[in-house]
Amino acid sequence: MIPFPDLSPTLFEIEVFGFTFALRWYALAYIAGILFGWWIILRAVRTPQLWAGDPPLTPEQVERFLTWAVVGIILGGRIGYVVFYDPATYIAEPWKIPQVWEGGMAFHGGFAGVVIAGLWFCRRERIPMLSMGDLLALAVPVGLGLGRLANFVNAELWGRPTTLPWGVIFPGEAAQTCEGVIGVCARHPSQLYQAALEGLLLAVVLTWLSFRRGWLKRPGAIMGLFLTGYGLARFLVEFVRQPDAQFVSPGNPIGWAVQVGNYGLTMGQLLSLPMIAAGLWFLARARRA
Repeated sequence: MIPFPDLSPTLFEIEVFGFTFALRWYALAYIAGILFGWWIILRAVRTPQLWAGDPPLTPEQVERFLTWAVVGIILGGRIGYVVFYDPATYIAEPWKIPQVWEGGMAFHGGFAGVVIAGLWFCRRERIPMLSMGDLLALAVPVGLGLGRLANFVNAELWGRPTTLPWGVIFPGEAAQTCEGVIGVCARHPSQLYQAALEGLLLAVVLTWLSFRRGWLKRPGAIMGLFLTGYGLARFLVEFVRQPDAQFVSPGNPIGWAVQVGNYGLTMGQLLSLPMIAAGLWFLARARRA
């Protein structure tokens, strides 16, 4: 077992006129991910040879869309968490919904928010939607990976109990709530699994295919591979990721969101299945084109 390293979720704090302002690693991960996505999309649209015709966006359009993407990420991520993961709490205490600094963002919701913003922007600016989807898919994995690393630093979204040698003894409740274990217990560092699969692996593969193998010339291919790859990675990691507390009960210790007989799916798996199906459809469509 590996003791959790001495990490602080806060990068620094400053006090101004009696108010304390803190920069947390999680917020920095969002900022860095958005800036990287902006940079790599700009690089792609400024490289004409990557496209079958003219690049689908101008650099000026990329900058205009950045604001809408940020709004989509924040609103979608928060609304997605409220609706999919803990509706009962927020129905009872709706004033907590805007309190994003207290935690609670869902990737699937943030993804939906960006999709809605992208569709609206494409319609307004007359941009090819599939190529826009490819660019957004190219931009997302690095931010995903950084976000999962920040989850690890925050000691949140940890995995299920494990006896494997790389199991981590997370602080607080995580070390004290393993059924049948006396004393502290180790858990899967599922945040790091997700950072490696959804972040590093997807980023490397999508960047290589986009800039070296000409996949941006086939609209929808990069988006399809991202949807399939993320969906599969998330589906698999869910087997070792501890589900949200509201899904766990004495009658449902595994934390299934839906159950049929002796089998079930977690909420993360349930939300990933449509992504996998959509991704395979876009891949097949791009191959036929």
